[in-house]
Amino acid sequence: MNASSSCDPPPVSMYQHSARCDLNASCDVPPPRCNWTSVDTGLQLPTFSTAAKVRVIITFVLCGISTICNLAVLWSANGRHSKSHIRVLMLNLTAADLLVTFIVMPVDAVWNITVQWLAGDLACRFLMFLKLHAMYSCAFVTVVISLDRQSAILNPLAISTARERNRVMLMVAWTMSAVFSIPQMFIFHNVTITYPANFTQCTTRGSFVMHWQETAYNMFTFCCLFLLPLVIMIVCYTRIFIQISRLLTKKNRSPDETHLRCSKNNIPKARMRTLKMSMVIVICFIVCWTPYYLLGFWYWFFPDNLEGKVSHSLTHILFIFGLFNACLDPVVYGLFAIRFPKRLRSGRSRAAVMSEPPLTKRFRTTRGEEDITQQLQRAITPPTGGRGLGHDLI
Repeated sequence: MNASSSCDPPPVSMYQHSARCDLNASCDVPPPRCNWTSVDTGLQLPTFSTAAKVRVIITFVLCGISTICNLAVLWSANGRHSKSHIRVLMLNLTAADLLVTFIVMPVDAVWNITVQWLAGDLACRFLMFLKLHAMYSCAFVTVVISLDRQSAILNPLAISTARERNRVMLMVAWTMSAVFSIPQMFIFHNVTITYPANFTQCTTRGSFVMHWQETAYNMFTFCCLFLLPLVIMIVCYTRIFIQISRLLTKKNRSPDETHLRCSKNNIPKARMRTLKMSMVIVICFIVCWTPYYLLGFWYWFFPDNLEGKVSHSLTHILFIFGLFNACLDPVVYGLFAIRFPKRLRSGRSRAAVMSEPPLTKRFRTTRGEEDITQQLQRAITPPTGGRGLGHDLI
């Protein structure tokens, strides 16, 4: 069916659920199969419901918060002559989050307000491409961060090649995001109906000859957008935990060795700090998006079991919860990368030292005797310049 076609009566599925397309080829909860020739005199057009109004308000609030937080990350990195490779990764994640902020959120909010699609067929195809591209890029860049942390812990001697390796992985991630989103421009199109009133929607209706083709496309998108990234992240951090456990075991066997710049597991403290940050980012991604994708997965394969059991309000809530991830990423980065005031930092250091067993050995310098903890503090706190984020993340 082409973009200009219309039918009378309309396909039932266009009105059984809201016609916004959040995941990919399907609507909030993909509508069941229907017969184009079916007639339902009681058919009603979708309306701007109370649940949709709440969704719009929250979406615009999240859009504002995400814009401020992500632009703050970009501003803090502005003017830095030297950027660590992990900071480059975070800037790419920030760019992906901004795509979600400026494309997915506004389109979703405005589409809920207008109910039908008013932007034309070309905008329908292009914006559906951009929406999926934004969501792919967030997932794939998060995977790149996980792979980078795995390499940093399992193969620390390869740190010199990390920048080039990450550059290649980022290029692959952004390219795959664009390539995997191209089908959106062909399967989405405008469909206009005349019964019970003139109504135009951006939908995939008529793009798939057989229902299994639509299910296969949805499953492919689900795997690439969520399942495969999830598996890679779990494998990466499982290997990291195993390696850290081995290092702890080795450390316990030789407790007399002292490494000023290392944590208790012989991993540099800056690297452990970055590892914790990346773990929190991955956890946020999983927690925010898992409920929404599981609901979509349930409907694709068991639509009859879902019909009438899941309210529209729940689908609104789950999608908004997924969008919240774009707000969390810059907050997590700021909490781990921001440089605290000197007095607060020294107070935290003294508190940490008091909780450790006393050290009897002291270093003697030409200026007199100095506590080892003070030298340790200077060793792990590099001088900084520029604005905002002061810690060099490795």
